[in-house]
Amino acid sequence: MRKSVMCALAAMLVVSAVSTGLAKERTLKLAHVVNEQDAFHVCALKFKEVVEAGGEDLKVTIFPNAKLGDERTLLENMRMGVVDAAIITGGPIINFMPQFGVFDLPFLFRDTDHAYAVLDGPVGQKMLDGMEKFGWKGLAYGERGFRNLTNSVRPVKEPEDMKGLKIRLMQNPVYVESFKTLGANAVPMAWTEALTALQQGTIDGQENPLNVIVSFKLYESQKYLALTRHAYAPNVIMMSMATWKKLSSSQHELIENAAKAASKANRDLDNQKAAEWLQFLKDQGMEVTEPDLAAFREAVKPIYDKYTDKFGAETIKAIVDTK
Repeated sequence: MRKSVMCALAAMLVVSAVSTGLAKERTLKLAHVVNEQDAFHVCALKFKEVVEAGGEDLKVTIFPNAKLGDERTLLENMRMGVVDAAIITGGPIINFMPQFGVFDLPFLFRDTDHAYAVLDGPVGQKMLDGMEKFGWKGLAYGERGFRNLTNSVRPVKEPEDMKGLKIRLMQNPVYVESFKTLGANAVPMAWTEALTALQQGTIDGQENPLNVIVSFKLYESQKYLALTRHAYAPNVIMMSMATWKKLSSSQHELIENAAKAASKANRDLDNQKAAEWLQFLKDQGMEVTEPDLAAFREAVKPIYDKYTDKFGAETIKAIVDTK
């Protein structure tokens, strides 16, 4: 009798849990390392919105501001299933997956449409598929955007204008070698150190997307902005493979749709704001030039010769030939 009562109680608890959604509901931890005003957070919010509206008993909790660690830590924790999903820039991915560095080749992407066509096409999908063996499910590409050059010495209109400029760069070998090839004095350093160095004039310039130039008030120390668009920086909306394997096929479909919507939200914001950011920088007194990029592409050909074997001639050609 006692056993039957216990079974009945257990059955009632199961029914109750199912009726309230507790039996199936799962909360996904989605992390990124920037603040709530950044396009990455807009990307995260759209992902959360679509997932939670999808009727698949999934919730999303967003952790911004590196609350769950820097990007390398997030990548490692996704491999272990400690973090479910994240929005990650390319640099840390290269530490695990060197072939992702092909996207850092200088002047590789002609314009935004070209970058989107490559990333959303076969080349980009192959790169996402290749992430699975590292413990990640690559879902879609958002963006940090095209990077441009600022300095405090002179306007840059052609490669010769780069000669001798002390330019802060990320500790990325492709970036460093590209700027050296253009004649600049490439100075890899942490961003926090770079801000002080720019203010003190111990370096001449730096390179970043327009939104970073605006948000860090670089116009206060940098007189000249050249729209070099020398590198396009994607981010990746990704998930832990450990988490992915625990989800149903219908949940997979929902998450993939949410990632695509998040990617679009990220890109749309950047595209909508680009003209506004540029006008703001002009209003702050920056002198803006639009260099002849064909001349720059010609100047950095030795970089392609050096990295073709590493990244693959076929991959580079597929990117260049994408319409």
